[in-house]
Amino acid sequence: MATKLKAPPSDTKEIVDVPWPYRDTVERLSPGGRYIDAQTDVDSPWVPFGESAAIKHLSFDVRTNTYSNILWMKGPGTIGTHLHRGTVTMVTLEGSVRYLEYDWVGTPGGLILETPGEAHTLVTEHPDGCKLFGQMNGPIEFYDAQGTYMDTVDVWWFIEHYENHCKENGIAINQKLYL
Repeated sequence: MATKLKAPPSDTKEIVDVPWPYRDTVERLSPGGRYIDAQTDVDSPWVPFGESAAIKHLSFDVRTNTYSNILWMKGPGTIGTHLHRGTVTMVTLEGSVRYLEYDWVGTPGGLILETPGEAHTLVTEHPDGCKLFGQMNGPIEFYDAQGTYMDTVDVWWFIEHYENHCKENGIAINQKLYL
C-alpha cells in the first residue's frame, strides 16, 4: 500500500514571509544557520590527531556538549579503545571502517549509530584509510590496552584541539564553528 504522506508541493524560488510570532526573539538569540565548507581548508583545517589521523572540526555546541567533525584515518590503523558517555551518529564518507567489537564494516554512505555506555575500538584496514563524518554528544573516555583510563575528550577538549592548532599555525579561528 502506498503511503499517503508526500512532500508538500512548491514551485516558488522566492523567500516566503512565514507568519511566526517569535521571529524577533529568534533573530535576537539564535546563532542562525550557517554553512561550513568541509571540502577545503577555508572554514576549518585538518588538525593532527595522533600520528596517522586528523580531524576537521565542523561545529562546537557548548550548551549541549555536542560537536561534529570529520575523522580522517590516513591509512590502515586504529583509534584506541574508547567509551562513549553520549550518543554518536557517523557516516562513512570514504574507505571503510569497523569496530573490533562488531561484525559489520562501514562503507561509504553507511550510517553508524552508537549509544552511551559502549566501549569499542575503531579500526580501518582499507589501504586508503577512511573518512567519517561524526556528530557526537557528551564525553568520550579513552583507555589503554590494559583497560586503564587515559583521558576524556568532550566539546571543550575539541575546542582546545582546534584553537591550539590554529594559534600555533597562524590560522584565524573561525567563529562560524561555534553554535
